Amino acid sequence: MEIFGYFALAVTAVFSAAALKKYAPETSLVIAVTASAALLIKILSGISPVISEINGLVSVSGVNAGYVPVLMKTIGICFVCQFTADACRDAGQSSLASKTELAARIAVIVISLPLFRDILETVSGLVGGG
Repeated sequence: MEIFGYFALAVTAVFSAAALKKYAPETSLVIAVTASAALLIKILSGISPVISEINGLVSVSGVNAGYVPVLMKTIGICFVCQFTADACRDAGQSSLASKTELAARIAVIVISLPLFRDILETVSGLVGGG
């Protein structure tokens, strides 16, 4: 199972970073960020079957296919935000991590505005307001 390889990399990086933190904090941070980036890249490289499955489900369900890019962008923002915020926290910058998370929330809202508009139009049509 591939997931155990990810866990092994993460645990090795944690122990290495912890061992170096007292003597070389910069190197410790580089190890943590590099391992995190490597894990993220490896995990995301296997995402194409998930995208194919989502596209298949959307086509079968009859849902507007325009919603898929919104979903994918939102998921991407969440992954990148989590990675960035964790890196900020590892560097001792929790305030910057919080601002990163706020920026991601706003980006998700902006990306979702067309979806909100469609929902409101549908609801308005159902209740006879449009």
